[in-house]
Amino acid sequence: MDSEKETSIEEIADSPLFEGDEALRLVGTQAQKFSEEYNRKLRNKLDKVIIPITAAVYFTQFLDKTSLNYASIMGFPVTGQHYNLVSMAFYLGFIVWEFPTVYIAQKLRLGKYLGVNIIIWGVVLLCHALANSFQAFFVLRFILGMCESCVAPILISIISMFYRKNEQGIRIAYFYTMLGFTQVFGGFVAYGISFYNGGVMASYKIVYYLLGGLAILVGIIVLAWLPDSPVNAWMLTKEERVASLERVRDDQGGTENRKFKKEQVIETLLDVRTWLIVLATMLTDIPSGGLTNFGNIIIRNFGYTSRQTLILATPAGIVHVISVVICGYYSDKKGERMLPVIYATLPTLLGVALMIGFNNSGQKGVLLFGSYLIGSFGSTLSTIYAYNASNTSGYTKKLTINALTMIFFCVGNIIGTEIFQPKDAPAYIPGKAAIMILLSTQIGVAFLLRHINVKLNIKRRAIIEEIKREKGWTDDDVQKEKERRAFADMTDKQ
Repeated sequence: MDSEKETSIEEIADSPLFEGDEALRLVGTQAQKFSEEYNRKLRNKLDKVIIPITAAVYFTQFLDKTSLNYASIMGFPVTGQHYNLVSMAFYLGFIVWEFPTVYIAQKLRLGKYLGVNIIIWGVVLLCHALANSFQAFFVLRFILGMCESCVAPILISIISMFYRKNEQGIRIAYFYTMLGFTQVFGGFVAYGISFYNGGVMASYKIVYYLLGGLAILVGIIVLAWLPDSPVNAWMLTKEERVASLERVRDDQGGTENRKFKKEQVIETLLDVRTWLIVLATMLTDIPSGGLTNFGNIIIRNFGYTSRQTLILATPAGIVHVISVVICGYYSDKKGERMLPVIYATLPTLLGVALMIGFNNSGQKGVLLFGSYLIGSFGSTLSTIYAYNASNTSGYTKKLTINALTMIFFCVGNIIGTEIFQPKDAPAYIPGKAAIMILLSTQIGVAFLLRHINVKLNIKRRAIIEEIKREKGWTDDDVQKEKERRAFADMTDKQ
């Protein structure tokens, strides 16, 4: 085989592999071996930098995204249908800018581009405290959505570049748990601010000043310390950069590539699994969109004061954290991505059923318990992120499927803002029934996607066996060919 001989940098430059990843220029086409102990220490070194920063970014993003939920019960001047439209504006900005932002990011350093966007949205949040009309809030939320649209695709790309497939699920879970922690943190902060009498400014303005300042601080940290890829990671020596790339070579996922490849976009659009992922995302985020903006209002309508609601809503965040960590660990341990989606959805269905069945019963404890169970389904999007990271090869293809996922994340959230209508208050039974239907459908989609992937894996193994027979290759020969192609920026179908 040609891969018996290591390919030089000059040979790469003169070959079709020249269009491969940036990593190819550093490590070549033949694998270099490092001990498991060395790789373990390297992974720990990566964890100490990447995990805290990605978690801080997601914590900041979701706290900012849900700021409207807290403001809604702290004197926010926009109410009724205008409130729904302001909530929707965030997702409209997200959709409009999602594809442009991921392809701009492809041409630039990921960490630097992300850091600049975070600082900009911090400034936008500060401006929320100065606005006083529906039109101003709509525009600010639209811009906020534009700035935040790059977050998930960039974080998923960074995780997939630095970590093996069987390490990605739990590490995506680590930053995704921040959604639950923000629910707890934001609830207690808003509770504390609720004691403020508003003598100098409205309570909701304090929230926006705090969140804007926090976002700017996190943006500066990202600019300074979040690595863009293993090729230029500031905290790694040259040997560690090579080792970091070799750790992920066998996964065939590749790293960064700054050339836009139209054929990878077409392949993504023609892959039925893309649209099942898109559908699964939307089925998750229609309920999420409604509950993110109306969760506190629903709990308050159980018969609690606004101040009590801020505290009583926080346990759902803890349920979310537990669900995300368990599902992330299970998905890596068992090599499963869709079964955790199903497991996480079942408690939510029970929770919604309890809130419908015990409506007007006066049993606040049961209703609260049902609202807490709903926190479990939050881990489904984390698992979808992990699926995109580990099941997609080709840098342009990975960016495209991540962009589509986030666009339909927004579509789901936009629809979600409308499922809880003012005319259905205070019980919002039609909205809760819609959530049960959507999540039941989600279970069927997850089963179907898993079935397709199992069939494709069986077919792929059969093709490999056929190639081995035709060319007289051994398992070692197949492994060497995989190593040669690892950073060639080829898709999972090429």
